Amino acid sequence: MTDHARFMRRAIELAAEHSANGEGGPFGAVVVLNGEIIGEGWNQVVATNDPTAHAEMVAIRAACLALGRFSLEGADLYTSCEPCPMCLAGIYWARLNHIYYANDRAGAAAIGFDDADLYAEVALPPDQRRLPMTRILPAEAAKGFAAWLRKTDRVLY
Repeated sequence: MTDHARFMRRAIELAAEHSANGEGGPFGAVVVLNGEIIGEGWNQVVATNDPTAHAEMVAIRAACLALGRFSLEGADLYTSCEPCPMCLAGIYWARLNHIYYANDRAGAAAIGFDDADLYAEVALPPDQRRLPMTRILPAEAAKGFAAWLRKTDRVLY
């Protein structure tokens, strides 16, 4: 068995086990660095009443905690399903090197997890999105950005 298959099987196992327990949807993920799993996650939306507790996000949080850093540069993600837009953004922010996935978004849509609307919404200008967005007090908020730029000890991410 290849390492890729072993890591993907672990993600699939997490998805099956925890969705059977009623913790959330059938999604699992693992973060791997240097051939070792450093973070595991499964969908915990229902269990935690947290809509952001998707398998990938939980695995990223666990891996960052284990390493004591916010960057997962050099690590790979194995997930039982193609990531949704939120998770994909989190994966990019975490600087993971590669995503391996099993089920695709069409398969997820077929069982009630359709992200097509989210992908379409993100591509629209803010004033055309279904969820109203209104910009207010930009000049006041800009002061915080200016203060950030003046910080000599800021950590970019």
